[in-house]
Amino acid sequence: MMQQDLGIEPHGRGRIRAGKLALALCGALAGVTANAATTKPGDAPGLVDVSGETAPKPAPCPSDLPDTVTCLSGQDSAGAYYMIAKPRDWNGVLVMHAHGGPTLGEPKLARAQADLKRWAVWPRNGYAVAMSSYHQGGVEVHAAAQDTERLRRIFLRDVGKPRLTILHGQSWGGNVGAIAAELYGTERDGGKPAYDGVLLTSGVLAGGTRAYDFRIDLRAVYQALCHNHPLPSEPQYPLWMGLPPDSPLTKEALAKRVDQCLGVDHPRAERTAAQQQRLDTLTRVIGIQEDKVVSHLNWATWHFQDIVQHRTDGKNPFGNIGVRYTGSPDDAKLNAEVARYRPDPQAVAKLRADTDPTGKITLPELTMHAANDPTAFVEMEHTYHDIVAKAGRSEHLVQVFTSDHEHSYLTDADYLAAMGALLDWVEHGHKPTPQSVAQRCQAGAPYDPPSECTFLPDYHPAALETRSPARGG
Repeated sequence: MMQQDLGIEPHGRGRIRAGKLALALCGALAGVTANAATTKPGDAPGLVDVSGETAPKPAPCPSDLPDTVTCLSGQDSAGAYYMIAKPRDWNGVLVMHAHGGPTLGEPKLARAQADLKRWAVWPRNGYAVAMSSYHQGGVEVHAAAQDTERLRRIFLRDVGKPRLTILHGQSWGGNVGAIAAELYGTERDGGKPAYDGVLLTSGVLAGGTRAYDFRIDLRAVYQALCHNHPLPSEPQYPLWMGLPPDSPLTKEALAKRVDQCLGVDHPRAERTAAQQQRLDTLTRVIGIQEDKVVSHLNWATWHFQDIVQHRTDGKNPFGNIGVRYTGSPDDAKLNAEVARYRPDPQAVAKLRADTDPTGKITLPELTMHAANDPTAFVEMEHTYHDIVAKAGRSEHLVQVFTSDHEHSYLTDADYLAAMGALLDWVEHGHKPTPQSVAQRCQAGAPYDPPSECTFLPDYHPAALETRSPARGG
């Protein structure tokens, strides 16, 4: 099965001074708060200068691509690796791909190579595509957006000038794409914006200050049930920290602990009654699937560690004050045992400034999301719809949904129909509807290779609060 975009990936462990960790621990245990700073996403950076960038070099294409596609690769001045694919019969449309994850640790060419293999649908169907590994690991949305823009300018300089450029963000890359569209969507480049349209698929679109709430809930409820992350014999720490900076815990060790408590690596018939009850309680209360418990816990461990150590100065951006957990055999007992945390306003402001969309979109933007996405909840689309509406930009947004139960990749037919509808909107002003996108998909059949249309034209997601409860300060 394809690795999920939001699952944990190989990472490097950053370090902070012991005194800084002690301050963070004391602040968490004391419930210290501070006055919130008024922080907004940064102004759009100036034009990215690529005059000193090294030109990309020929590279092998993934086996999924036909011989008529030329591939290039390189590493930019910031340290990001990238891959470019251009078909011989290029239709003139460049797809700038913002990948999910995010990957932790140092950038690697293998990340861009894997993304090109996964998204071979674009060059197989006449689109040029370019994708960056990003120059650093971890949760930093604005930096990833700038890496994507730098690569776009390298393409223009060294590969060719596209007729149209579409920004495609997938999973966490949907967050990157939403921010990049705000930063560069109005920036003039030869008399036109940097991008012509935006396609966001399976996107984490609620912003970091809301999208990750359920994962602090997961850590808190899991610990109340299992008491092994951390173990009683290990140094105790506030769960919002993810892990202390020098923790030796590995993904394999955590998976073993989860299996010992919940039996997730064993079929139902081989689990003890206690394991099954704890697993049923956790999945009902948090609203996740059994087979996604470990991946979500990984995210709430090492990615939380990255956010707290490297993005919020050791302070807590996550909280669960006021959340009442329901779905257990004894909700009163569970809520009494769950640890509670109050977020630090300065940490929240930092996370908001980097990750939360403002909704001030200016380009045609189409989002596509599986109604049964097990990783990035579809209800985040409801939140994004409200963000855009509040900004007064609803005329620029169309949202479509599919019946899939997947996150990392839906179907070729759905992607091609969504892209075709977006291009028709960009070029001819024909704003699509969920019904027209579904009809376009069916009209395009049969697909080669065979691919199914799975659109749900009448679907509307519920509010995120129905899946991940709102919380107090």
